[in-house]
Amino acid sequence: MADDTLSAPLAVDVAFNGGPEKIGEVAREIEAREDAGVHGLFVSEARHDPFVSLTLAATTTERLQLGTAIALAFARTPMSMAYTAYDLHRVSGGRLVLGLGSQIKAHITRRYDMPWSQPAERMKDYVSAMRAIWHSWQTGEALDYRGEFYTHTLMPPLFSPGPLGFPSPEIWVAAVGPRMVEASAMVADGMICHPLISQSYLSEVIAPQVHAARATSDRRDDPFTFSAMGMVATGRDEESLADAVAATRRQIGFYASTPAYRGMLEHHGWGALHPEAHLLSRQNRWDELPGLIDDDILDTFAVVGEPAVAGRLLRERFSGLVERVTVSMPHHIDGGLALDMLAASAD
Repeated sequence: MADDTLSAPLAVDVAFNGGPEKIGEVAREIEAREDAGVHGLFVSEARHDPFVSLTLAATTTERLQLGTAIALAFARTPMSMAYTAYDLHRVSGGRLVLGLGSQIKAHITRRYDMPWSQPAERMKDYVSAMRAIWHSWQTGEALDYRGEFYTHTLMPPLFSPGPLGFPSPEIWVAAVGPRMVEASAMVADGMICHPLISQSYLSEVIAPQVHAARATSDRRDDPFTFSAMGMVATGRDEESLADAVAATRRQIGFYASTPAYRGMLEHHGWGALHPEAHLLSRQNRWDELPGLIDDDILDTFAVVGEPAVAGRLLRERFSGLVERVTVSMPHHIDGGLALDMLAASAD
């Protein structure tokens, strides 16, 4: 990542939050809507497996970049992730961006029953292990990876999928805290900022960390994509806009209840919001979380307005700070509203 790349026009991606049965049609529409100028379609790992959805999207598109934002790294071994991503990359003709995230300890240990320790160091080892596996497949060289957390030393020819004919997938790492920011800069091809992000926190905290860490990385001369996810609340009429705002308040309230994001709240003087939200979550009082999110908090962490206004505000908020931004609208799954918003705000 070089400073001059941030003077280029902001590239905009779209997040898909629906079920796999819907994504083929959505992906086809996104690719066809050239007026919206969408670069990629990104799928998160929440209610559904993102790789199933993206495989279906790959079969209905030809040019659209496809990515995970994010897939849970520690819920799988590097070998299992390597196979899945490599096959999807092959099916899509080299269009996959593999976005990885660590999640939090409770989900990895209690939901997936997988090991957890030193997430930043483990992530660096994880990415390096996958690169070694892909290198073995691409070149036919023996696999001999021995890291701090992962060891992969067996790859008989029978189990190697062989070379792709084009480079292996890019790997982006989602980061919130300084250790994971450093990890992404050290080993990844890009970094994804969490949706709970404000313009000032991005410019005053995250961006300087990324630039400093990247400057000391052995990969500092390689291309590096600095991206963010932007929450957007918009609607075609007053009722749908109100519904979107309510859903976005719920989303911010959920994030506020998570200890990992407390630093962003404290940056704005809202540190007391976390323990209050955390208590409600522990008491399963999820419906009360939106009531904690006033208009100042909403406007700080999300773009709000009718489509043309929201699109303009999104571009203004992130231009010059990141190279790419993904429109995050969990309350809409058809993609059409996001496309209309981006088309209405395009230069």
